[in-house]
Amino acid sequence: MAETSIEWTDATWNPVAGCTIITAGCTNCYAMRMAARLEAMGTEKYVGTTRKSGGRAKWSGKITLDPKAMSIPLTWSRPRRVFVNSMSDLFHEDVPADFIRDVWATMAQTSRHTYQVLTKRPKRMAEVLTRGDFPVLPNVWLGTSVEDDRVVSRLDDLRRVPSAIRFVSFEPLIGSVAGAELHNIHWAIVGGESGPNARPMEAIWVDEIEAACRRSGAAFFFKQWGGRNKKATGRELRGRTYDEMPSLPA
Repeated sequence: MAETSIEWTDATWNPVAGCTIITAGCTNCYAMRMAARLEAMGTEKYVGTTRKSGGRAKWSGKITLDPKAMSIPLTWSRPRRVFVNSMSDLFHEDVPADFIRDVWATMAQTSRHTYQVLTKRPKRMAEVLTRGDFPVLPNVWLGTSVEDDRVVSRLDDLRRVPSAIRFVSFEPLIGSVAGAELHNIHWAIVGGESGPNARPMEAIWVDEIEAACRRSGAAFFFKQWGGRNKKATGRELRGRTYDEMPSLPA
C-alpha cells in the first residue's frame, strides 16, 4: 500500500503489476514511468514489466501477480478509499479469474474500506463478474477509463457490470466525448494529461462532461487541467473546485 496524492482516493493497492498499451490513452501512462523506476530500485514484482522504446519506458506486456499483497488491506485499521491496481489493470486478459476472486474476497473481508477498481477493459470486467460467483459489494466501486470518443463504447460495457457504484475516469481527456451518455453511471472524474509529453485538454470538452453529469445525476469531480506542470495549471474550473462524490443508490 502507498499513500497517494491522487485527489479522488486515499491509498493505492497493487496485487498486480504490469500492463499492455491498448489505446491512445495509454501512450503517456504515468504508471509505465513509475514501474521502470521501481524496477531500478530493486522492487521485484516490477522486473521486466517495462522496456525502453524511443528513450521512454513502455509496458512490455508482462503481468506479475503478487499474492503476498492480498492481505495488506487487512492491516489497515483506519477506513480508506483505495485505488485498486494503480500500476496495472485487474481485468487484464492475463489476470486469471481465480486471482480476481481472491481480490474480491479481501475486499469483502474489509468492508471498512471503499475500493475503487478502474479498468480499460470493461468488457472483460462484465464477462468475469456476471458469472454469478462475484457478489455485489457496497464498498466496491467499479469504473472504466474513457479518453476520447473512440472508446466511449466502454460505458456500455460498464453498464453491464453489476455494481453498487459505477464510475468513469475521463483521464487523460485527449478529445471530445460529447456523445457520452452517463445514465446508470454514478460518478465522473475528469482530468487532463500530465507529464513531459502531455497532450492538451480543451475547456469545452470538460463542459460537455459536466453537462452530461447534470443531465444524468452523476457526481462530477474535476481532478486537474494537467500539462507539463500540473501544479501550475491547478484544478479550478470556472474559479472553483469540483470534488463531488457519489452516494449509494437508495
